[in-house]
Amino acid sequence: MFEHQLVFLSAGHNPKWGGSASPVCFLLLGTSASLQYLARVTDTEATDTNNPNLNYGIVVDCGSSGSRIFVYCWPRHNGNPHDLLDIKQMRDKTRKPVVMKIKPGISEFASSPEKVSDYISPLLSFAAQHVPRAKHKETPLYILCTAGMRILPESQQKAILEDLLTDIPVHFDFLFSDSHAEVISGKQEGVYAWIGINFVLGRFEHTDDEDEAIVEVHVPGSENKEAIFRKRTVGILDMGGVSTQIAYEVPKTVSFASSQQEEVAKNLLAEFNLGCDAHQTEHVYRVYVATFLGFGGNAARQRYEDSLFTSTVLKNRLLGKQTGMTSDSPYLDPCLPLDAQDEIQQNGQIMYLRGTGDFNLCREIIQPFMNKTNETQTSLNGVYQPAVHFQNSEFYGFSEFYYCTEDVLRMGGDYNAAKFTKAAKDYCATKWSVLRERFDRGLYASHADLHRLKYQCFKSAWMYEVFHSGFSFPVSYSNLKTALQVYDKEVQWTLGAILYRTRFLPLRDIQQENFRGSHSHWRSFSFVYNHYLFFVCFLIVLLSILLYLLRLRRIHRRMLRNSSSTSLWIEEGLPPQKIAGP
Repeated sequence: MFEHQLVFLSAGHNPKWGGSASPVCFLLLGTSASLQYLARVTDTEATDTNNPNLNYGIVVDCGSSGSRIFVYCWPRHNGNPHDLLDIKQMRDKTRKPVVMKIKPGISEFASSPEKVSDYISPLLSFAAQHVPRAKHKETPLYILCTAGMRILPESQQKAILEDLLTDIPVHFDFLFSDSHAEVISGKQEGVYAWIGINFVLGRFEHTDDEDEAIVEVHVPGSENKEAIFRKRTVGILDMGGVSTQIAYEVPKTVSFASSQQEEVAKNLLAEFNLGCDAHQTEHVYRVYVATFLGFGGNAARQRYEDSLFTSTVLKNRLLGKQTGMTSDSPYLDPCLPLDAQDEIQQNGQIMYLRGTGDFNLCREIIQPFMNKTNETQTSLNGVYQPAVHFQNSEFYGFSEFYYCTEDVLRMGGDYNAAKFTKAAKDYCATKWSVLRERFDRGLYASHADLHRLKYQCFKSAWMYEVFHSGFSFPVSYSNLKTALQVYDKEVQWTLGAILYRTRFLPLRDIQQENFRGSHSHWRSFSFVYNHYLFFVCFLIVLLSILLYLLRLRRIHRRMLRNSSSTSLWIEEGLPPQKIAGP
């Protein structure tokens, strides 16, 4: 589901509700390097569009429900090939991020692809107004389509993209080539989200700080070389309504239990170089990305209810009972709060539920829905999962991971399994009437509604089981932070996309700088050299003129001698002597 906005480190966590110390304080007490990258997110100054050294980039996120355009900017690269571009989101004169959204999703034009360019034109016009006109031709434009476009037939995808590639260059002069418009996979989207978050946290930079967490890395493709040590990156857990995703770096070479597992792993492991030089391996990363459809919070509840309905109807038929078929004899559901009532409707039938609020029993009942297998190194649905170094790793949990811990339980931030389990048990065992009273008094998060209250017990158990049983994180794991926002700012996967797709630009800047330096040296050298050359040439020409003049003088003297002797002979009446020819 990485199509959702990815935002983290919420400042909304409130320790007075029983949670741990705010993660905001944790980061503020970090190193100067941490503060440097904190500035990327907290910087709210308007972008100086008069700065000629500022570069721009545009990404259009074409999602299932709408399209959003993001404009990014960055100064000229500092010349250090070890550093990445310092990309930030552009801000207008009122200091607001340059973002615009339109509806519906681009996939709605599957049957009329010729209208796509007109549909997306307002977004590009919006960006064109903010990017300085002189920078348009060097500003890359990327149009990346996600979930909605993925489900379309390839022929319809191609027709939509062709319309964009044909019409956009006619009306806009952004840097827009054939590879700049595409439908990206869920794996790519997950990688971009992982890149964006780790970039903002400054995890791609080098450090000599002993307090920074580091990890030993076996760089892909360089097994014969020594391992390198660099900053530890963070992993991502994101549970939406329909699906659950996980993405994290695999720093060491992985092994496989079977050839089939190796084939599956090829589709789940992404190896890429974020550096500007393909020959440099210090920014080569190996990231595992997996998406599990049907494992989101709402989809899981639907699967659970479908199973309840089918099994209850079958038992009633075999035992001659009417459990759940009337409101007087409801099915006792341990995954609903105590005395909470609910209904399941299928095929014109209604099944009545009443909660018993038994958190442990709920966990036990939903464990089979993990679809775990006995094969080693597997997770949900028996899908391959490389080992996680639990003693030296860090994860951030988004969406349902945050809602489950914060909206009602008020425990967002640093996750503690024991404290979470106790809070979830207490919540489930609390009478529905009491929960409603607390809700009416405004004791829960402002965006928490009755739907959240009713299914909080189930979703807490589901989140717990996915994390500990599905992904096999031990209950003692203490490096998970559930989060929504970083200092009230959003971090989109599009940030990772622009960073990855412009990764070679620093090399261009470095080469230009080197050329300027060498050219400047050559100019100073050639200036002196040319002066010497001119002086030598002048001397040669002057010497040639002098030699020529001397020769003319000798010839002139000889002619004068000859003419004077002839005159003398004539005066004496003597015939002139014959002079032998030369």
